[in-house]
Amino acid sequence: MFDIDRWNEIFETIRKNKLRTFLTGLSVASGIFILVILLGIGEGMRNGIAREFEQDASNLIFVWPGVTSKEYKGLNPGRRIQLKNEDYNRILLEHDDKLDKTSSTYQVWSNVVSYGKESGSYRMDGVFPDYQYLENMSLTAGRFINHNDVKNIEKTIVIGHQVEKDIFKEEDPIGKYVELSGINFKVVGVFTDPGGEREEARVVIPITSAQKAFGGANNIGRLYLTLKPEENFDDAVAASTAFSKDLDVFLREQHTIAPDDTRAININNSLENAKRFFTLMDMIKYFFWGVGICTIIAGVVGVSNIMLIIVKERTREIGVRKALGAQPLSIIAMILHESIFVTAIAGFLGLIFSLTLLEFIGPAIETQYIYNPTVNFTVAINTVLILVIAGALAGFFPAWRAARIKPITALRDE
Repeated sequence: MFDIDRWNEIFETIRKNKLRTFLTGLSVASGIFILVILLGIGEGMRNGIAREFEQDASNLIFVWPGVTSKEYKGLNPGRRIQLKNEDYNRILLEHDDKLDKTSSTYQVWSNVVSYGKESGSYRMDGVFPDYQYLENMSLTAGRFINHNDVKNIEKTIVIGHQVEKDIFKEEDPIGKYVELSGINFKVVGVFTDPGGEREEARVVIPITSAQKAFGGANNIGRLYLTLKPEENFDDAVAASTAFSKDLDVFLREQHTIAPDDTRAININNSLENAKRFFTLMDMIKYFFWGVGICTIIAGVVGVSNIMLIIVKERTREIGVRKALGAQPLSIIAMILHESIFVTAIAGFLGLIFSLTLLEFIGPAIETQYIYNPTVNFTVAINTVLILVIAGALAGFFPAWRAARIKPITALRDE
């Protein structure tokens, strides 16, 4: 029930102690402000890490060969491992039920691409059609390499957006022919890549064409694989980890590599990396919650001390109220009402200010590891609940003390 007299008492107390109320509220508002900003930064870090992983398929397993570092079965260290088409084909055959998107690649790192009077040196990737999805490429024009291109060893080429700008300027490249190290290829598409200009400064052709035209024989440079989706993230990580181990064992047996040679075969599992990063982000988030809660507790202690002072100042008044028949619960409610009001108003101001700051400044923050720091609605609701609980805790002990005051003792108080 709305009690106008109680509200008048609260406002009268605030008017008599403006500075004390301001400083008390400031401590609570600062605690909420710091908590929300820290949580926003934590979410921004998570967004930044997620964006890094978005540059390639989120469950990508990436394999590249190295050089042996240990003697094994009579073979000396220092052998450079060369992956073959046979490796890729056997992996597809033995794990067809698990695999989703796959591609092997044959790369030449510096090729001259020419069109008319314009030319430039770019990386060339010979790939399978799934490579578009494995690298998260987006087409801005035309199409990507398809299975017919690979099967028929077609001289088709998909160019990056940076190549398009450098070579074709304002001209539409689709259907035009470019020279790739002196060999004519027909441009069938243009792509963009989340990796930016560095990834867009390359061209893509069918892997069969790359191996035949550039002396690749049956050699491949890298393997790109993703597994079929699982029901949840943990299951996906477990399946990906198990598959990576099987893949490692297979390649070591295929190329006679020591089981403990860590340099000969390199396997990068993006899901395992993502789990490590997100686990770290969760730890940082919990740390931020801890710092924010401790800051709020400091503010609550300040509010509680102020309420104790208020109870001390109003001891005679409380005694009179009890002598006139006021029940202990009404005394407790009076103190709690004031405590929750001051805490809630100050906390809401801190919450609104911090959310406004994140809303306007957050989108402008874009570093390598922090992107668009925000706080979602659920966190805001939780913060409101913290405010109410904090106000109740701040006023409970002073209210309990006030309820225990004996009328005769209170009336003697000076």
